[in-house]
Amino acid sequence: MPKGIFNVPVAKNEPVLSYAPGSRERKEVQEMLKELRSKEVELPMVIGGREVYTDRKVRMFPPHDISHTLGYYNQGDASHVEMAIDAALSAREKWANLSWQHRASIFLKAADLIAGPYRAKINAASMLGQSKNVYQAEIDAACELADFYRFGVKAMTDIYKMQPESAPGIWNYNEFRPLEGFVFALTPFNFTSIAGNLPVAPALMGNVAVWKPSKSAVYSAGVIMEVLQEAGLPDGVINLVFASGPVVADVVLTHPDFAGIHFTGSTGVFQNIWKTIGNNIHKYKTYPRIVGETGGKDFIFADHTVKIPQLATAIVRGAFEYQGQKCSAASRVYVPESIWPELKQELGDVLKTVKMGPPEDFTNFVNAVIDESSYEKLKAAIDQARVDNDAEVIFGGNCDKTKGYFIEPTVILAKVPDYVTMQEELFGPVLTIYVYPDEKLEETLDVLDKTSIYALTGAVFSQDRYTIEKITKRLENAAGNFYINDKPTGAVVGQQPFGGARGSGTNDKAGSLFNFLRWVSVRTIKETLVPPIDYLYPSFLPDQE
Repeated sequence: MPKGIFNVPVAKNEPVLSYAPGSRERKEVQEMLKELRSKEVELPMVIGGREVYTDRKVRMFPPHDISHTLGYYNQGDASHVEMAIDAALSAREKWANLSWQHRASIFLKAADLIAGPYRAKINAASMLGQSKNVYQAEIDAACELADFYRFGVKAMTDIYKMQPESAPGIWNYNEFRPLEGFVFALTPFNFTSIAGNLPVAPALMGNVAVWKPSKSAVYSAGVIMEVLQEAGLPDGVINLVFASGPVVADVVLTHPDFAGIHFTGSTGVFQNIWKTIGNNIHKYKTYPRIVGETGGKDFIFADHTVKIPQLATAIVRGAFEYQGQKCSAASRVYVPESIWPELKQELGDVLKTVKMGPPEDFTNFVNAVIDESSYEKLKAAIDQARVDNDAEVIFGGNCDKTKGYFIEPTVILAKVPDYVTMQEELFGPVLTIYVYPDEKLEETLDVLDKTSIYALTGAVFSQDRYTIEKITKRLENAAGNFYINDKPTGAVVGQQPFGGARGSGTNDKAGSLFNFLRWVSVRTIKETLVPPIDYLYPSFLPDQE
């Protein structure tokens, strides 16, 4: 076939549509919501390109309408995980040898399908299955997922361009090989885009993957797989399995061809996976790549110069968008005593206007939390704060699961900086505020830095540039993504590469070149153009008389 050095289309962020009343996109997603609600689907696993059904069907339902059935997915077992690994390994050689531009074209097509004919479907599936309002679904399921694929192609080509220097008479070059084995993608419920990116990022670099989505996000995972198949992804490259986490892990993490894990989820689960990999290290053909983004106890720190309306808006958006179920959601806020009375009044006034209910009603800002387990955990934390001497529930706190898992946006005032909800991740619409003495800003920064094990996102609000610089430097290890006068959520692919360190993960920055480098193994080749014919170097020659 013809050869060439190919320039890929310029990667640009997918524009976020408005869904304003009367807009075309609003009508399309409303019609899709009605269509998806009108039928029950049965989702098979997809292994080796084949739909796999079992005799165990698990019901899918909206977290905000638990009596409604969206359909059923087919629960697998260990034999299906083994089948998926076999299918991946069978597809590996052919996929790894496919010309890179053909791999690129598959995922560029997938991005255009998501941004075009599948936009309403993937958004509606996320709205129903994960209780996202239309704006949260749009920025996640449609825009960010398309961005992951487009910027992934750019990262791939940028990596391939990373070549060494060559001395006279020598030609050096790097080959970026896929890993030797298969990659395990374990994906979360809260972002459809992350679920679609974690198996695809390794696949873009020529790897094959076994993908286990969260049981709470199977509905949208089925749409992602549908898109990938329509885009032309060959059979066996990505294998979608629906089995319990321990069952999948037991098979995957003991397999000799396990080559890496791409993970987003809880810190505890990730640490246990890391420990298991360490215990099994002698079983593997290679040292597995471990890439993970986990929890956060994300902060906002304000000083006395802050503009109150800006801070209040950032708190409400940062803490309560998608019910606080973002790894980056603001969950602890530090404010000085001098501004607290005004901020408290502003927050209270804003929260009175926040509507909560199903995402099909576009006027609802807050929807349901993901499942009953999350609901009960959040309710317990709120109930405990009501009776603890070191805390006070000052806004919200109402909970109701009669129709869906609804937790009202809740603000806790902590009377001590190490109160439990200032330290532990709750993953819900619960925010804790600590009011510090103005003269103790430095000490409070020390407290903030040491209070939590996490280091994912954080923000500073101030109008004083000297203070902004001081706080930014002081908290350099407290967050992998740091924001100045903005909420600590909403990282955009290609603009703010996302990831954190400490207890928050390996900080490999999803969607960026840094992440894609983890899915290749470099082979450096040196060619000598005219090889020497004498084994002696000039230094070995005798001195001349």
